[in-house]
Amino acid sequence: MKLDLKLYRGYVNDQELVVFGHVFDSWAPDKYEIDRKGYRHAKSVYKMFTINPIKNARIKLNFRDLEVETKTTDDGYFRFNLPYNKFLESGWHPYTVTCKIGEFGIVEKGELLKPFKSKLGIISDIDDTFLISHTQNFFKKLYVILTQNIDNREVFDDVVPHYQALSRAGQEEEGEFNSFFYVSSSEWNLYEFILQFARKHKLPKAVIKLKSIKTGLGDFLFTGRGGHDHKFIKIKDIISFYPQLQYVLMGDDSQHDPYLYERIVKMFPLNIRAVYIRQTSKKQKDKVKKVLDNIEDLGVAACYFEDSGKAIAHSKKIGIV
Repeated sequence: MKLDLKLYRGYVNDQELVVFGHVFDSWAPDKYEIDRKGYRHAKSVYKMFTINPIKNARIKLNFRDLEVETKTTDDGYFRFNLPYNKFLESGWHPYTVTCKIGEFGIVEKGELLKPFKSKLGIISDIDDTFLISHTQNFFKKLYVILTQNIDNREVFDDVVPHYQALSRAGQEEEGEFNSFFYVSSSEWNLYEFILQFARKHKLPKAVIKLKSIKTGLGDFLFTGRGGHDHKFIKIKDIISFYPQLQYVLMGDDSQHDPYLYERIVKMFPLNIRAVYIRQTSKKQKDKVKKVLDNIEDLGVAACYFEDSGKAIAHSKKIGIV
């Protein structure tokens, strides 16, 4: 038995703490190297999607003086939603999760976020919003995933300065930052790749929320596809968890981001400060322009852009950077 445990970045407010992860009867997806070349890279990607989660594995969380146990669900997933109203400094904090099955045991350390007292939170899609992924072309996307390792994948021009400016906006003290959340239709299998890609390109450190984990070849072939309601639910949960923040929503026009964000604006009319949609084809889409016009009619700033330089100028114009 190869017991393995994968933790994701959690988060906390003044009343509740959230921590989540997976347990595997195999190597976790992050154990496969993402900087290999040629067929070795393709083999690593394939193995990320042929994993064996363990259901009903007993999990123990330790955070400061808090110690709580639970068990994993059928897909090896666990999540702690716990009351927590003790004083906690803003920033990132360590936590520990332990899993033991028979004679096998493993301990991993994770971290969770307590936002600074800022007025801004940034929720961003990943594929074709900051990571060039060719989502609209199934075969090209699959080719890129299988042949391009982390050193060959690219970020859009000027997206990093824009995100870094949003991270610092309104912060007066050194070391303080606005909170970022990356929400995507990619599966948890790709968590480590996204984490390392963001780190490599100096994108703001973020809580990452992905889609249910996949466990087979057929699932891999359709990675990132299917319904997108999970993104709506995750975004809604983030805003509900930190209702005191004003949010900037970042997405693209390759899939459903404009329509999801329109629903979010209608549900949280006082929480959304601006919506940014990246143009991924040669021409802007009329349907997307109509959606953004409707968003602006609700009093929320919107920007449809091909070049991140335009998005930066817009953020300066409306006074958020």
